[in-house]
Amino acid sequence: MTDLTLWQAAVMGTLQGLAEFLPISSSAHLSLTPWAFGWPAPGLAFDVALHLGTLVALIAYFWAEWISLARAAVNVMTTRRVETVAERRVLFIGVATIPAAIFGLLLEDYAETVFRAPALTATMLIVMGILLWWADRASPATRPLHEMTWKQALLIGIAQVFALIPGVSRSGSTMTAARALKFDRQSAAVFSFLMSMPVIAAAAVLKVPKLVSSGIDGTVVVGIAAAAISSWLAIAVLLRFLQRYGFAVFAIYRFALGLAIYALVAARG
Repeated sequence: MTDLTLWQAAVMGTLQGLAEFLPISSSAHLSLTPWAFGWPAPGLAFDVALHLGTLVALIAYFWAEWISLARAAVNVMTTRRVETVAERRVLFIGVATIPAAIFGLLLEDYAETVFRAPALTATMLIVMGILLWWADRASPATRPLHEMTWKQALLIGIAQVFALIPGVSRSGSTMTAARALKFDRQSAAVFSFLMSMPVIAAAAVLKVPKLVSSGIDGTVVVGIAAAAISSWLAIAVLLRFLQRYGFAVFAIYRFALGLAIYALVAARG
């Protein structure tokens, strides 16, 4: 249960869906929106519900890819060999997930309390915006996804750990790392999306009991639906957008949002 209205739940779900896959930090938007507008805190259960919506969209959009990866995973387990592109991709997604799994458990309490300070969020929005812009401008977009090595996958996975701090952005940190490693924009985005699935799924599975115990009402359903629809749109739009443009617009947005948060913090004293 949540004290949000249906409209507020729809806004929060839409923000979660868009910001989860665009490199602008969903945690920043979810933590700051109630604070900025004086809405009731939605609570952990509602946050889990929104992630279920993004998980549904992620599975639906990359359905054919997941089937291919599932078959590859079975082949790896039965043959004990990694030979094909799909089999290597399964391995790399697993490698990239390990750092987030470890540090997510170790720093969970900090991620839900200390790290959510508005000033820290504003700082991370600006810092990561600068890094994203730099990586996209400085690194040639020449390396396709199938040339990835396990070391590069691990480095991208380590970058994902920093997304525990609102304002960093899971997609932003992983895409920045991939671009710094000279992967082309499309490859950086696709691998970021694929490697997010284990993390989102694990978080949902671990915390669904809290969602069920808290009760599922209309606001939860609206939030899940809004998150699923906006997530699907965010993935589709970003992949097409990156075919022609870079990440500069997202860096500018992050910088502007960070400055706006600083101003709001100062105004509230």
